[in-house]
Amino acid sequence: MSTHPFRKRILPLALFLGAAFAAGCDAARVDGPTPPAAAAPSVPRYAQFAGGGSDVMLQAFHWNSHRWDWWNIVAAKAPEIQAAGFTMAWLPPASRAADSAGYLPNEWRNLDGSMYGTGAQLRSATSALRTRGVKVIGDVVVNHRVGTTNWADFTSPAFASNAQAVTRNDEWGLGTGNYDTGDGYGAARDLDHTYSSVQTEITSWMNWMKTTSAAGFDGWRYDYVKGFSASYVGGYNSATTPYFSVGELWPDIVGDYYASCSNANYHRQMIMDWIDATGARSAAFDFTTKWQLQLAVERTEYWRMGCIPGALGWWPAMSVTFVDNHDTGPSPDGGQNHWPFPGAKVEQGYAYILTHPGTPTVYWPHYFDWGADLRGKIGTLIKIRKQQGVTSTSTISVQAADAYRYAAIVNGNLAMKIGPGSWSPGAGWTLAASGSDWAVWTK
Repeated sequence: MSTHPFRKRILPLALFLGAAFAAGCDAARVDGPTPPAAAAPSVPRYAQFAGGGSDVMLQAFHWNSHRWDWWNIVAAKAPEIQAAGFTMAWLPPASRAADSAGYLPNEWRNLDGSMYGTGAQLRSATSALRTRGVKVIGDVVVNHRVGTTNWADFTSPAFASNAQAVTRNDEWGLGTGNYDTGDGYGAARDLDHTYSSVQTEITSWMNWMKTTSAAGFDGWRYDYVKGFSASYVGGYNSATTPYFSVGELWPDIVGDYYASCSNANYHRQMIMDWIDATGARSAAFDFTTKWQLQLAVERTEYWRMGCIPGALGWWPAMSVTFVDNHDTGPSPDGGQNHWPFPGAKVEQGYAYILTHPGTPTVYWPHYFDWGADLRGKIGTLIKIRKQQGVTSTSTISVQAADAYRYAAIVNGNLAMKIGPGSWSPGAGWTLAASGSDWAVWTK
């Protein structure tokens, strides 16, 4: 656990308690534990490589995208991606790999060996996006690697010493590097990030991937950052200066899955500690917000959202919110689907993340594969977000949070409600969008 005092993690955005919370959270709550009161607003914290503040990201793939001609599909969809208002598109791992999805890379510099298409097709896709003002975020897998034909015969590139590039506690048993700086990964060789050749080859490859002659990436999504010290993410970002960086830190839920607010603070504290360890040089996916929002809609426990749980409530500039991704949610023809958001409640999930601070991420199947109605509602929410100037650090004024509803005023000019309970912001507001158990107003 962190050695940081709890109060050091309270909102760097202004979280003002609204009228329903004026006498404490119990005034608006039907049941459930009382969320902790918010501290006085603090000065926004330093954040680097966290985008421009008004970004909305599309996860531009799903678990089974490799089964299609994916780079060409992304290129063809570039006009729709731009028109929807997405400013960033996150693409899957682009290098040759031992698995179809690309998460067991072997030849980092071989872009023709990817199951998603050729290097030329990748460059066409990134060019189609970038010429329309959409920045491209590359999925980089640098925690681990597999050999070209054997356990650790790394090529394209090789390391100065392939054996020294592997941690000595890796299951291969022949690694001569230092002990792992994070959790082990059994499906591939754990790279020793303390080794100068590993650092040099990673930064050289990533800088090459930024060039238009390679991939034309503008930023990074780091896979499985539990596996190595966050300080190296900070170093790699300093060496490659991405527009945007986000780490996949998926903290384990310890003990009570149904914990909320103060009893779940340990979970977001792990995200905070990881961001701190990067030197505030990378954002992180907000798994805590997904956890609590998912429970809120599943169990009709909207009081959970009253304390603004997750990284969103403690460091919104570094919070990358999402409803589902390629690991947690469904994909066409199956997929991992490890922790899916309730399908009937997905609209509410997007009504929350697309009206709140942080950097929201939309999952490709939700936008392109779940039908025109959901696509239209997501598009409308993105449009409202941009019209009202909601950014990653906009203010939140919680108006109600009980069993049946969560309501808030964001940025002073957008009101929203999720849940079956009724709520209205009152006179002077115009209903801008609504759906199944959610509504948004503007003024």
